Amino acid sequence: MQKMLTIISNVLRGSARSNAASLVVASRSYADFTPEATFDIKKVDLHRLEEGPPLTATLTREEGLKYYRTMQTIRRMELKADQLYKQKIIRGFCHLYDGQEACAVGIEGGITLSDHLITAYRAHGYTLTRGGTVREIMAELTGRRGGIAKGKGGSMHMYTKNFYGGNGIVGAQVPLGAGVALACKYLGNDQLCVSLYGDGAANQGQIFETYNMSSLWKLPIIFICENNQYAMGTSVERSAASTEYYKRGDYIPGIRVDGMDVLCVREATKFAAAHCRSGKGPILMELQTYRYHGHSMSDPGVSYRTREEIQEVRSKSDPISMLKDRMLSNNMASIEELKEIDIAVRKEIEDAAQFATTDPEPPLDDLCSHIFANDQPFEVRGATPWTKLTSTS
Repeated sequence: MQKMLTIISNVLRGSARSNAASLVVASRSYADFTPEATFDIKKVDLHRLEEGPPLTATLTREEGLKYYRTMQTIRRMELKADQLYKQKIIRGFCHLYDGQEACAVGIEGGITLSDHLITAYRAHGYTLTRGGTVREIMAELTGRRGGIAKGKGGSMHMYTKNFYGGNGIVGAQVPLGAGVALACKYLGNDQLCVSLYGDGAANQGQIFETYNMSSLWKLPIIFICENNQYAMGTSVERSAASTEYYKRGDYIPGIRVDGMDVLCVREATKFAAAHCRSGKGPILMELQTYRYHGHSMSDPGVSYRTREEIQEVRSKSDPISMLKDRMLSNNMASIEELKEIDIAVRKEIEDAAQFATTDPEPPLDDLCSHIFANDQPFEVRGATPWTKLTSTS
């Protein structure tokens, strides 16, 4: 009995200490934190440019917390997708973005949501930054009715306003992005298009054709090569005669940027956007980044690189850790505050995963919906002799 009373007493004392610590954290006002700080960032490599982005970047506390939460959300969402795929709840193709979070968040920090963006199939992070919700993304991955494409697009085909996917054909999104940029120029709306592709797609002929047209027509487009160094599983040194992707546009100006630093990416994107909006035409950015997973879920990712290499990048260049260290070392946030964000993000991911595994699948009648913008007559025959599927908008 005495032993039980001692245990209860210790638990109560521990609870009291925890509550006291929470009160101390809660008592810290916003005035206790540094509202804004300026950081040195890496100099970018330039091609056909006299000067490039600044060597310093100013970060507000509000921006830092927003970037941190978004990057953590992308990271946790992708790790949950990995888990659900291995449980065979997510099927088909699935390409994860963990490790490259600074690219998506930094790019969005340098443009506006009224600008346009198109990318390849590693698209979950951009679907989030472009306005999609974690719940919609996770439900799309599991093919459920509440998914962002009603469960009919899956991992590689997600869309939001001014975001044109997720494209499964390697490199095909680049000329499509040029078409969007042509529309921006035609409408004279001061908008631009960001067209993303990987180092593997960088050798596609259609990309060079698009460079040519975009330069001739001075289109407001930012070509961005997310160079994660291994394409589908071959190092850039083995697959490309020239690994300086930022120079591939030849007559198009280019910059090579540290893609693991969200502030470097943001400042470079601001610079590139200003270049496009001034009427100078396209610009090419190479973001040197790194994916932690394999190319897709069928790729273990360690047959062409070592576990030690992956761990070294994680320990020295992780984009989330880099931002976290900057904020903590400059008193822009507290450890407790960032932990609270981590807890909230994990809960959001778990709630979304729960929804994504219980939401109903879309009914067969929806298979042909949204093919046309209006109510065009449309039938699909042959699935079964007695079934006719009609299209609804």
